[in-house]
Amino acid sequence: MISPLAQFQRRKEPSAPPAEVPSSARPTTASALCRRWADPAAVALATLLVAWRASALGQWIVDDAAITFAYARSIDEGLGPVQQPGADPVEGYSNPAWLALLLIGRRLGLFDHGAPAGVSDLVLYPKALALLCTAGVLACVAAAARAVLPGRAWVVTLLTGGLLAGNLSYVAWSFSGLENPLYALTAAATGALLVRAAVRGTLLRPAVAAAAGALALLAALTRPDGAVLAAAHPLTVLLLLRRGDLAHALRAVVLGCGTFALPYTVFLLWRYATFGLWVPNTAVAKAQQPPQIGQLATAGELLTYGGWALALIGAACVGTALTRHGPARRALVALLVPLALTLFAYGVLGRDWMALYRFATPVWVLAATAFALAAAVVWRAERPRARALVGCAVAGALLLSVTGQAAQDRRFVQRPTLSMCFVAERYGHTFNAYARYLGLRDATVALPDLGGTLLTSRLRVVDVAGLTDRRVADAYAAGDPAALRAYVLHEVRPELLHVHAAWTVKSGLTPPRLAAAGYVPLYREGNGGDFVRADAVRDPARITALRERVKPTLDHMVAEMRPAGCGPALRAGEGSPA
Repeated sequence: MISPLAQFQRRKEPSAPPAEVPSSARPTTASALCRRWADPAAVALATLLVAWRASALGQWIVDDAAITFAYARSIDEGLGPVQQPGADPVEGYSNPAWLALLLIGRRLGLFDHGAPAGVSDLVLYPKALALLCTAGVLACVAAAARAVLPGRAWVVTLLTGGLLAGNLSYVAWSFSGLENPLYALTAAATGALLVRAAVRGTLLRPAVAAAAGALALLAALTRPDGAVLAAAHPLTVLLLLRRGDLAHALRAVVLGCGTFALPYTVFLLWRYATFGLWVPNTAVAKAQQPPQIGQLATAGELLTYGGWALALIGAACVGTALTRHGPARRALVALLVPLALTLFAYGVLGRDWMALYRFATPVWVLAATAFALAAAVVWRAERPRARALVGCAVAGALLLSVTGQAAQDRRFVQRPTLSMCFVAERYGHTFNAYARYLGLRDATVALPDLGGTLLTSRLRVVDVAGLTDRRVADAYAAGDPAALRAYVLHEVRPELLHVHAAWTVKSGLTPPRLAAAGYVPLYREGNGGDFVRADAVRDPARITALRERVKPTLDHMVAEMRPAGCGPALRAGEGSPA
């Protein structure tokens, strides 16, 4: 035993000077700065890469996004959740969190107010939000990668950014004006939270459980299928559960589920009290059925689009990383859980008519992150020759993926899904001009292309697609087109009407049936076109004159289907092509 006196003397003795660190081993200021700023620089560079790819789409905003824009306008003007002044409250949107961001922009004067630099802020603001969400996605990727590969997270971030930029499905729908970028951000944030907690062993902490529940709530309020992320934390806890942690795990799962379920239940009660439905009216109109096992096969389409070579290389890297014990294995397990959930949600959704897999955005984000993280883990663990092989395999698979998508992507860029600007011009302004020329006061128009129409029409609008019309939605849900026709042709009796393509068949509003109900054509387009109720026009000669007047303009407009932009503003009654 050492005496107290000896201990005192030992404390008094001067300690040995620290060993001299060789100058070559000292971190220089430049290298320290590089390490500090490598991740932010990678996030910025990858974001710019995605933005550059999105620039090919120009001012395109998909028309469905403009439906939410119209609701943001009505709510901000104090009219409530209606599609236009005087309409009944109908939840014709399914993205309240995205709607809230649009409302904030409108209140701040950043959205639906004008055209800075000659471009409508209906285009600029949602694309700016998409850019911020993309940067947020990549920041989440960097945060997840730092937990596994400190000092090399920038590699994972750049690779993920390259994968996402090379995927036009992700790029197009993130910058479409829809809620996709916010949904992708919630998925990426969920993945980053679970990865960091799994690596650090903090999955059972109350703060982590509550954060996971809050992110799931945001996802569910962004898109209805985002609710699947509420299962991400409980499943990850189950897969990574250690002996003796059962009681702590149950408390954490209950806390996380409660954080999600209680506010979401309040929201559902508000929805039912306001609209009389437990689901958005859009879900009724689309006749979304309970999920069937066979529907999951549609997820295979994503493998075909993304490229089988890329999928196989990614699966090989993930499988190899999972065979090795350590933080990388726990991180990948935590990341694969939300990936599997979003892939499941994609599979059970009804088939979407829009091109390039609109509902797959969170799948692309989580899959790209898992691929990049696993590839970096495998590369770090291998010898130089194996590293070269991994690098060549990844580069080759990415090249095959991009070239395989090229033809499909080129068609989309040349003729993207129905744009807001086109609908505003083709239906909003055109039907305003019809009503003015024919002397139709307080007229109603029934048609299926809605977003741009709601922003520009001074007519009462009836949605033949049913997204914002409860009666039409109920008819589609019941598979009863006869009830739809009775409602439109005999109850509403709109003065003006338009149908085309699949909507003519789905609604049964065919030219012979319209003729029997007293409608005559103003412009024929394929199996449908523009119609007017003959008895609503006092001077039939004006109908004939109008047909001849609008045909050249509309022939050109329909052939092009992609105006250069929306002009300075989209307001009711402004502009007229006829």
